[in-house]
Amino acid sequence: MAVTKQEILEVLAGIAVGKDENLVSRDLVRALDIAGGGVKFVIEAPNAEVAQSLAPVRDQAEAAVRAMVGVDAVSVVLTAHGPAAPKGPAPDLKIGRHPKPQAGPTKPSGVARILAVGSGKGGVGKSTVSSNLAVALAKQGRRVGLLDADIYGPSQPRMMGATGRPASPDGKTIIPLKAHGVTMMSIGLMVDPDKAVVWRGPMLMGALQQMLGQVQWGELDVLIVDLPPGTGDVQLTLCQKSDLTGAIVVSTPQDVAMLDAKKALNMFNQLGTPVLGLIENMSTYICPNCNHESHLFGHGGVQKEAEALDLPFLGALPLDIDVRLAGDAGTPVAAGDGPMAEAYAVLAKRLVDGGMA
Repeated sequence: MAVTKQEILEVLAGIAVGKDENLVSRDLVRALDIAGGGVKFVIEAPNAEVAQSLAPVRDQAEAAVRAMVGVDAVSVVLTAHGPAAPKGPAPDLKIGRHPKPQAGPTKPSGVARILAVGSGKGGVGKSTVSSNLAVALAKQGRRVGLLDADIYGPSQPRMMGATGRPASPDGKTIIPLKAHGVTMMSIGLMVDPDKAVVWRGPMLMGALQQMLGQVQWGELDVLIVDLPPGTGDVQLTLCQKSDLTGAIVVSTPQDVAMLDAKKALNMFNQLGTPVLGLIENMSTYICPNCNHESHLFGHGGVQKEAEALDLPFLGALPLDIDVRLAGDAGTPVAAGDGPMAEAYAVLAKRLVDGGMA
């Protein structure tokens, strides 16, 4: 008989946290998911310090759930909702000013490569690919930065579980946050998350210039830039004002998505930015109950386009609920174990072996 979520929560309520509380009463359990005999969940601490102290609790929880009748496998991820905010005053900086003149394309000091991840349209999973690729590269020992350049719709703070406002020791430079081994920065960390960003083009360009030039990125092997969808001001500014190593284009396989992806490819070509490869996201769907494989958005369209354009095809990523659950919980699926984490590990290794990251 299959185990239920309520039964698992009852077992987890028996795992003590502190003197008079438990995992459930402290509301630390997130993204509980059951697929057949497999159980996955996240223990989410309020900050990194508490997460370190909960390592024995995580082991107890895993052992307790594994001992339940009907459970064949258990995956428990211990994470912090966000890293502790760096000490020091909040940045006294006006974000979204008009850009300053610069002589030519530049690159932050200490950053070896800048890799842009773009798409022709929204909704194809570009930000999900960016965050998971960054974490997968970090797990392979690379020093990775992640810049959320989607000014109007910044999603990386939520996907990476990063909270708190970046510090500024001098009111000029910005200290980025760290999450899951990745140094990250987003406009979402600098503005009220409940308010819309209503800016014209020059302010967008100025904000991007600030996040590239005023953030203390440190020594990085690669800085991944999560671009907004389309072919607008942010893409133009990044390609013209930054010393880009190249771009990766993400698309789902259906024809409508590929029409827009071609426009992104054409834009990078016009701007002289090398396209390092294409990724097909949501390529296939495996039913967790019957293992039937469906191609909800078609299949193979991105690979065919890559072959037609003589561009590298970097891989196909399936549509999987674990990716959504992990992103909502602030712990990219690449940070854990399982088929999806392995898929991103393979993609990261391909970039490292190809000298792209």
